[in-house]
Amino acid sequence: MDTLVRLLQLLVLLLTLPLLPMALLGCWRPLCKSHFPYLIAVLTAKSSYKMESKKWELFGQIEGFMGASAKVELLDLGCGTGASFQFYPAGCRITCLDPNPHFEKFLVKSMAENRHLQHEHERFVVAPGEDMIQLVDGSMDVVVSTLVLCSVQSPRRVLQEVQRVLRPGGMFFFWEHVAEPRGSWAFLWQQVLQPTWKLIGDGCCLIGETWKDLENAQFSQLQMERQPPAFRW
Repeated sequence: MDTLVRLLQLLVLLLTLPLLPMALLGCWRPLCKSHFPYLIAVLTAKSSYKMESKKWELFGQIEGFMGASAKVELLDLGCGTGASFQFYPAGCRITCLDPNPHFEKFLVKSMAENRHLQHEHERFVVAPGEDMIQLVDGSMDVVVSTLVLCSVQSPRRVLQEVQRVLRPGGMFFFWEHVAEPRGSWAFLWQQVLQPTWKLIGDGCCLIGETWKDLENAQFSQLQMERQPPAFRW
């Protein structure tokens, strides 16, 4: 099986051969950063219907968390194009954080389309999840991470930062794609595509075992539900 994976990986790399010299010369990453938001916008438009009901179910819990104040300070971690804005209940005040500054114009559009939300001074914080120094300890009621932990340098450090910025009793909502069960055909294709997709997907890892990082983070409570591949991007 390992030999088959390596042969298929080589075939995929050969099909995307122009990427390799660009990556080795260091000119691919800046180009990827500038064009990646357009790819995400297209993928979001094509696949959002697969996730819509589950997102309503997941983020609907925020409304029950609001209580009498009907206000929530929410950090959209790795906000991307703002694809989750429509699912947040009215009364949320959103702080957006992403390491890629090229998402900003997409965020402005999403903000304009979701006037039921308040945006923290229309602020877009450009920073990695591993070092959210601009955010004060205990300043957030809710943190949301949607398809983020697959592409960060250190999931462990990101989760430490999430715990730091959450107030006591705050909630962390996550939606991540992860490695399929080892030995399955789905996992085989994740392995095959991993080297190429990591280049195209701005560092995204298809075979991450993110649930282990979440378990090791030692949140006071942890609830995880594994969805079949049809629900994942």
